[in-house]
Parts: sequence; C-alpha cells; structure tokens
Amino acid sequence: MSAAETTTAKVPPARRDPQPGGGSGKPKGPSRKRGAGQAAVPWALLAPCLLALALVLGYPLVRLVTLSFQKFGQPQLWGFKDPESVGFDNFTNVLSDSEFWTVVVRTVLFAFTAVVLTMVLGMLIALLLQRVSGWVKTLVNIALVASWGMPIVVAITIFKWMFDSDFGVLNWLLSQVPGVDMIGHNWFASGTEGLAVIMLLVVWGAVPFVVITLSAGLTQVPKELEEAARLDGAGSWGVFRHVTLPILKPIIVMLATLSVIWDMGVFPQVFVMRGNHPEPEFQLLTTYSYDKAFVVNDYSQGSAIALLTVLLLLGVIAVYMRQMLKIGDVE
Repeated sequence: MSAAETTTAKVPPARRDPQPGGGSGKPKGPSRKRGAGQAAVPWALLAPCLLALALVLGYPLVRLVTLSFQKFGQPQLWGFKDPESVGFDNFTNVLSDSEFWTVVVRTVLFAFTAVVLTMVLGMLIALLLQRVSGWVKTLVNIALVASWGMPIVVAITIFKWMFDSDFGVLNWLLSQVPGVDMIGHNWFASGTEGLAVIMLLVVWGAVPFVVITLSAGLTQVPKELEEAARLDGAGSWGVFRHVTLPILKPIIVMLATLSVIWDMGVFPQVFVMRGNHPEPEFQLLTTYSYDKAFVVNDYSQGSAIALLTVLLLLGVIAVYMRQMLKIGDVE
C-alpha cells in the first residue's frame, strides 16, 4: 500500500452504545417514577415527626377550640351532664369583663417591658464580648450557658430568697447604703414591685439566649465596612446604627418576636413565685386562664381566654412574618 493510499484510508465511525430502552434518548416512565419516589422520601422521613406533632399539639388545640364553644364545668367533667353548645357566649362574657381587659393590658405591658430590657441588655453584653480578651469571653459564655440551663424552679427559689423580706440578700445590700433602710421590706406587697421582681427573673433567664445569638451574628459583620465608616467620620454610635444594626436586623426581629411569644406565655414564674395562688394584681393571661379553668372550674371560659391568647400571639407572628418578607424583598 502506498503512502497516498494510507493517508486517504477511511476511518470507521466510532461505535455508540445503544441507550437503554431505545435510541430516542427520551426519559421513559421508570425514570419519572423514580423521580417521584425520590421526592416522596423526605415526606416519608418526616411522617413520624409530623404525626407526633399532630398528636401532641393538634389534638389539644382542637379540644381547646371545642371547649370554648361549649358549656363545660364540673357536671360535664364527671359525666353527669353532656356538654352544651353555647356558640359565642363564652367569648361574649370574657370580652365584656373589665377584669379580662385589665389582665390583657397588664400582660402586654409586662411582655413589652421584658422584651425591651432583654434585647437592650443582650445587645450591650454581646457588644462588650467583642471587646474583651478570649479568656474573659469564655468565662462569660460559661456563666451565660449555666444560667440559661438552670431549671426554672431552681431560679425561682433563688430569686425568692434574694427578695425575701426577712432574709433577703438584696434588702441587706440596699440597707448598707447610708440613709436607706430596707430591712423587712416586702417586695410582693405591691403588684407593681412584685411584677418587677418577676420581670427581672424572666429577663435573667432570657438574656443568655439573646447574647449568644447576637454574638454569633456580630461575627458576620464585615470589618471592612466598619473601617470604611470610621474613615468617613462615623463614631461608635454611627458605626453601630448604620453598619451593625442593619446587618443584624433579621436576627433582632427573630429574637424580639420569640421573646414576645415567650414573655406573653410566662406561667411558672408567676405561679410558683406566688405560692401557686397568684393574687389579682399579679394575674397575667396564662395564670388568669388557669384560674378560670381549674380554680373556678369554668373550663369553657378558661378555654376561651386561652384561645384569645393564641389569636393574640398569632397576630405577633403575622407581624414577624411581614417584617421578614420585607427584609427578603430588600435583599
């Protein structure tokens, strides 16, 4: 064979492997079925958790709604009488009661003040932790986690001892100030002072979570933006307001919303602090609903108050969702 014939020899085309199921290359039924099966795997894994949530949360909520539209007391509880449907009478009685609105205002003021104190103290401590040495930050974080993990009954017992009228350490410390005599002072003789003590307990238990979360958020603030703001003449407050605060806004909104929900649902702090029998000036929505249901034995009105509390909290959640959607649109 000559060199010319060698260069002009035809090369056979590369052999293509036939595609499974035919040469068309289009996905067939088994592939689509496999995709649908893969999409169902997460739901199958979540099914036990969703079922548990439906049983633990769903049934009590349905039962709460049912009771709020019925007449249900001791005779119905023991089976002597059948529950009677009364429509919206329970809600009418509750909403027309001046004591209920007093409790609502007290609860809102309590939650608002507690949330403001929690967020301000949490932000100050988180900013302080950014400016201290590593070992000081470690010690503070250990103390925060320890206080956060303390059982609520133990914390209530400690606060009761600290504010005790006879043996309270706070009265003794205040009495060391010249001209101040707090020995024997009863902090719970007044509803305002007593709720202030309970509020301090709530804030003390909530601050660690806020500090830890904000500290994590502060690590995401770019140092370059802070340096650029300082070069432009901004002081510490200007850097915080125009650089740090906008970046932390989603975290702050989340923490504030969770704090409102938690602080409006305060129960053991008031209930245990007042010896399981809170006085009228100490009543919040949670304890007020409990008293109506289990002290007065009017389970239907107690359920109506609890349902109104849930609706109020849903309003808070709706505001939270709206703020988060606005933040998402801006981003």
